[in-house]
Amino acid sequence: MGIKILIADDDALIRESLRIIFDMDGDFEVVECVENGLRAVESCKKNEINVALLDVRMPVMNGVQATGEITKATQTKPLILTTFDDDEFIIDAVKNGAKGYLLKNNSPDKIKEAIKMVNSGHTVLQDVVLNKIKNGLSDQNRENKIDKELFTEREIEIIRLISQGLSNKEISEHLFISEGTVKNYITTILSKTGLQHRTQIAIYYLKGNF
Repeated sequence: MGIKILIADDDALIRESLRIIFDMDGDFEVVECVENGLRAVESCKKNEINVALLDVRMPVMNGVQATGEITKATQTKPLILTTFDDDEFIIDAVKNGAKGYLLKNNSPDKIKEAIKMVNSGHTVLQDVVLNKIKNGLSDQNRENKIDKELFTEREIEIIRLISQGLSNKEISEHLFISEGTVKNYITTILSKTGLQHRTQIAIYYLKGNF
């Protein structure tokens, strides 16, 4: 069975173009196409959807808000696919639980690969987005540094591997420990930092806040 995806975009042409692209590839199954964030949330609650492709600027509820609702209420992994690389959208989407942030000017193959990576537990951030994060985004979004002394050497190593986009399984194989142990370490790291999910851990590390 293919990866079950939702397409949320207020541009009908883009919605149908993406549907056609995915329908031609057996690795994907388009469950539904919707025109706003609220309908995206409702669809993810109602259907089994692996990855939700969300535009940022949509009526009724935007993609950033929908990301937060989908993350809280479902197991669906939100992936932002948009034309906008504004600082405020990037940081808010990541804070709300987005597993990736990709611009629409990428090729269909690149978008497909991003979906597969997100579905496998990776975080996908395009270079232009990573550069904004590494440069600190905008001043108002700069968080306070977290004292590195709070963490053990193993925790720092796991933080580093998370920032490289490795899944829990890949981290466990790299460090020769069980996936359960990796999950326990991540829970401890989140507790020490006050962060909410692994994507934020990666952002903090890439910004030099550890």
